[in-house]
Amino acid sequence: MKKTGITRKQAIKKMVKYAALTAIGTFTILNPKKAQAQSVPPNPGQW
Repeated sequence: MKKTGITRKQAIKKMVKYAALTAIGTFTILNPKKAQAQSVPPNPGQW
């Protein structure tokens, strides 16, 4: 009987890469929104 597919070690490597890409994407998407929400609007009276 011939096995096909990937090994457990290969599957773990793929999962780690996917998790890393997901984390980077999530940080990239959410970070500007968080920074914008925390920013204080400038005082319009100080021109």
